[in-house]
Amino acid sequence: MSRLTLYGISTCDSCRKAKVWLEGRSVSYQWVDLRDQPPDRERIAGWVGSIGSKPLRNTSGRSYRALSDAKKAYDDAAWIAAFTADPMLLKRPVVEWDGNAVCAGFRPDELERVISAG
Repeated sequence: MSRLTLYGISTCDSCRKAKVWLEGRSVSYQWVDLRDQPPDRERIAGWVGSIGSKPLRNTSGRSYRALSDAKKAYDDAAWIAAFTADPMLLKRPVVEWDGNAVCAGFRPDELERVISAG
């Protein structure tokens, strides 16, 4: 089983870049499409616990922009509920290493650090 898991959507440019980057380095990973297999509340709560709710927010997406201004006052519990209800609110890809979130979005330096330390 792969130690690295990417959660995203196939039409996302950042997800595509992450896949190409990983494949170019012969790094095996598991792909999970957020539309086909949305993460449950427990997994999302773990991500928020690992990296916080702010890095997980897809602030450029339609789902985020559709939220009311009340989103500015959301605490982690409110973000966990929002991410669970609409996974398109998540910045993509969410990267897990051994089941723990390490980053959200395509961050080559962060991926390199995680893979090298692994």
